[in-house]
Amino acid sequence: MIKLVNPALANDVIGEAVESGGDFAELFVENNRKESIIMRNGAIEDAVSGIDYGCGLRIFDGVNCVYAYTNDTSEQNLIKLARDSAKAVKSKNKNGVTVLDFTKNETANNHKIEIPPFDAAKKEKVKLLRIAHNASKEYSASITQTIDSFAGSVQNILVANSEGLWAEDTRVRGRMMVQAIASSETEKQVGYLSPGALSGFEYFANLDIKGLGIEAARIAVTMLNAELCPSGLMPVVIENGFGGVIFHEACGHSLEAASVAKGGSVFCGKLGELIAAPCVTAIDDGAIPNAWGSCNIDDEGAATKKNILIENGILKSYLVDKLNGRKMGTAPTGSGRRESYKYAPTSRMTNTYIANGKSSVKDIIANTEYGLYAAKMGGGSVEPATGEFNFAVLEGYIIRNGKIAEPVRGATLIGKGSEVLLNIDMVGNNLDRAQGMCGSESGAVPTDVGQPMISVKEITVGGRK
Repeated sequence: MIKLVNPALANDVIGEAVESGGDFAELFVENNRKESIIMRNGAIEDAVSGIDYGCGLRIFDGVNCVYAYTNDTSEQNLIKLARDSAKAVKSKNKNGVTVLDFTKNETANNHKIEIPPFDAAKKEKVKLLRIAHNASKEYSASITQTIDSFAGSVQNILVANSEGLWAEDTRVRGRMMVQAIASSETEKQVGYLSPGALSGFEYFANLDIKGLGIEAARIAVTMLNAELCPSGLMPVVIENGFGGVIFHEACGHSLEAASVAKGGSVFCGKLGELIAAPCVTAIDDGAIPNAWGSCNIDDEGAATKKNILIENGILKSYLVDKLNGRKMGTAPTGSGRRESYKYAPTSRMTNTYIANGKSSVKDIIANTEYGLYAAKMGGGSVEPATGEFNFAVLEGYIIRNGKIAEPVRGATLIGKGSEVLLNIDMVGNNLDRAQGMCGSESGAVPTDVGQPMISVKEITVGGRK
């Protein structure tokens, strides 16, 4: 662990921050070493490495908040930052400077790291990218472009606050993105995969890199030769892994206190109520060992944990950060996250998934007389206040007579998260998770999305046929 700020300086800064009347102050210090390599069509296009270092200071006055940040962590500058920030606090209750007895948070490290990403040579990372590129290009003459990338980071953080908390964490992450583009005279289609983990470089030794390149190319070529998708209201079967992006976007964001505390969520005031089909249990777990969205502690210094959001269709919990917890009168759930010291934390998802159900994959497909099989989901958009979403299907097929039939392209799923939850009629037993970056008001953070295969009785499918 890199020494970021000493306790004496943290005490002085926090004391200055609350002297004019704030009732809570928090210091967040970060040193994040990053590396990225991008290969396009087998040639290195970009290779960048650097360090993001700085400090954020947050002051509460009841449910009001002041946030400031700097990349100059000298004693003189941090004291000035605290004094200037404290001037924005309008409270008349002077607290005075308090000497803090910082108690170090001894949260266990659940994430074993064998090879830090910067201990592996760049040529080894380039070798992986070239394997993926070659596999995609050799799959089919229709593959006209490949984009493969590697990203790694080692983030050291410190959280100290006026309650005496002193918590530190080191997050080591690595991720590959493999993308293949298939082209004809009139059409282009893309296939991509993006595995990653809170892990060292050893994670990539266990990946089938060649298989990733082949799979990305297979998706692109399959969709290039597919018919246009029909449109209309129909049953939809959504595959595991990245299929969980629909729950993440259309429902998960609406369960974050950032939306709930200001009445901007469709699920406000519904704790204890049935909001999903009884076959649905949904979980956010930031403590899964080495999972992409995991941390030992959140960005407010609280230990991450398993939060059951929905159990057998009943809403059990929201994801709550410290500030919004004050507004709601609810304890934080270890869900305060931020992209970097430049952002104040707020409630965010970590590894969010629908838990395994009792149906088999075979039975779910066989139970569907006619519908759409969404084998892989693409990007989309959602309005948290209403849960209305619009998601592209990266790889889709028609289901006919209980069997997966011809591939179709251009499918879009349109609906409301709250309605989809209630319309799920079967949940499979093949849970898998996929990796992504989630953007919100506290920046972009790593998140896992996941689910087993699910069947939804009906969703509006947008298509061009």
